[in-house]
Amino acid sequence: MPPRRKLSDLDRGRAIEWLQNGVAARQVAQRLAVAPSVIIRQKQRFHATGRVQERQRSGRPGVTTQREDRFIQRQDMQQRLATANNIRQRLQATTNTVVSGQTIRNRLHNFGLRARRPQSEEQP
Repeated sequence: MPPRRKLSDLDRGRAIEWLQNGVAARQVAQRLAVAPSVIIRQKQRFHATGRVQERQRSGRPGVTTQREDRFIQRQDMQQRLATANNIRQRLQATTNTVVSGQTIRNRLHNFGLRARRPQSEEQP
């Protein structure tokens, strides 16, 4: 199953505008490459709240920003054999953000990647 794609505020606004101009929810969903249920739910939320922005969510805030997440992804793509701790050290040196190796592994997993561990030279 492909990962869920969130609609940006701009796309949500476009969807509502298209719906108000008479475009069918199915056509809006096709234009934005999402399921029709997403558009219908957005329409219902807009009518209930009058807003297209996402609601504030409970839970612990993320440790890394989207920019830092892209940095982590880029580091893994550039050096395929880098371990999570190598990437963690580069992130800390570059952005002064202190995270654990597990956080790096979690972010890579979200991108469909894995931290590599160099295979030892001694093979039986």
